[in-house]
Amino acid sequence: MRIGRLVDGRCVIDTGDGFWRSAAEGVTVESVVAGGHAETVGKPVDDPVFTAPYRPGTIIGVGLNFLDTVAQMGWEQPSAPYLFPKLSSSVIGDGDAIVLDDSLTARLDWEVELAVVIGRTTKNVSASEALKHVFGYTGANDVSARDVQAEDGQWLRGKGMDTYCPLGPVVVNADVIPDPQAVRLQTWVNGQQWQNGTTADMVFTVAELVAYCSAHFTLEPGDVILTGTPAGCGDFAVPRRGLRQGDVVETQVAGIGRLRNPVRAI
Repeated sequence: MRIGRLVDGRCVIDTGDGFWRSAAEGVTVESVVAGGHAETVGKPVDDPVFTAPYRPGTIIGVGLNFLDTVAQMGWEQPSAPYLFPKLSSSVIGDGDAIVLDDSLTARLDWEVELAVVIGRTTKNVSASEALKHVFGYTGANDVSARDVQAEDGQWLRGKGMDTYCPLGPVVVNADVIPDPQAVRLQTWVNGQQWQNGTTADMVFTVAELVAYCSAHFTLEPGDVILTGTPAGCGDFAVPRRGLRQGDVVETQVAGIGRLRNPVRAI
C-alpha cells in the first residue's frame, strides 16, 4: 500500500493495484499510519501531484550511520547511534523550495535518507521485535548547514531550519519494503549524480535504531526516524560543493519515489 497527500489537500491511496484513489471522508495519512482503515472512493486520480505526506510530531535524525560516509569524513565509527532532532517546521514536500539564507549559512548540503515511519506506541522494544512497530517508510533529504553544525558543536540549528526536511513523495507500508537493509539511495544535483548507496552499508540497522530510540524516548504513531546517508555529500567533496540559488536537488529512495526540490535564495 502507498499513501500520499495531494497539493489540493486530498489524501490518496494505492492499495496495491497501481492506481491512486481518493481516501474516504475523514481518512488521512496520519490516521492510516496509526492503524485506521485505508478506505478509498471513486475512480483513479489522473496525474496526482503530491506534497509532503504529513508533518510528523517528532523527527529523529541519525548521524554517521553509513560506513562509507564515516570513511569519507575521516571520523571514527560511532559505538552507539548519534541522534539529533529535526524540527517539524522543517518539513516540505516534493516540488517545494529549499530556502538558502546566505546570512545564516554558506555551506548548505544534501543527504538522501530512508525515513522510518512508526506505526504504534513504542517503548523499550528489542531489535528483534522492532520492525513490528514500523508502519512503513518514506524518503527524506536531511538538508544540512555544515558551517552552522561546526559552529554550534551540536546539530539543532544546522539541521532544523525551515525547509531543511523534504519528505515523501509518499509513504509506503512495510510490505512494499520487506527488507529495509536492501534499499538504494540516490541524489542528483542539476542532473549530476552525487550519491548512490544502499542501506546495506548502515552501521546500525533500522531495527537497531528503532530499539535504541525506544530505550530513550517513547515513539508514537507517525513519528519519523531518519536513518543516515551514504557517501557523496557535497561538503565532503574535493573541491567542496554547496547548494546554490537555482540548483535542483533530486533524492530518490527505491520503492518510494523521488523528491525534486529547487533551491531558492533569500
